[in-house]
This record gives sequence, C-alpha cells and structure tokens, in this order.
Amino acid sequence: MSQIVNLRQMQVGQKGRIAAVEALGEMNRRIRDMGLIPGTTVSVVGRAPLKDPVALRLSGVTISLRNSEADYIKVDLAASGN
Repeated sequence: MSQIVNLRQMQVGQKGRIAAVEALGEMNRRIRDMGLIPGTTVSVVGRAPLKDPVALRLSGVTISLRNSEADYIKVDLAASGN
C-alpha cells in the first residue's frame, strides 16, 4: 500500500522512493540534475534549525534542498519498507 507525501513532510530518519517530480521548466531540470528522479531512494538526514533547508542522502551523496523545492517532489514511504 502506497503512502505518498511531499518530501517536505518527511521527518529526519525517514526513507522513501521518489514517486514523482511535479515541477515544470527550469525548476524541474534543476531538481532532476541533482539526482532527484522517480525511482530513486532518498532519506532525510537533517534539517536546519528553522526546518529549511533539508539535508537529503541519495545515491551515496548528501544534498541540501529548500522546502519550496521539496514541495514539488512526491515520495512513497511504503516503497522503502518504512
């Protein structure tokens, strides 16, 4: 059973598989260029004190993403076995 959430809603320590990137144009390209593409497993490893940005771990690297960008990314929590 799928449990789809925005990446912004994930808590530190949660893992999931990217289900969709709903951004358009330049934002879509920027997100995908960072490796955030459907099918990729992503985990939240940290958040700044004011909850923005969020630190993510995927494909062996850690990246930082603003919440405004994370809103475009849908993640399936069930797909990772959480």
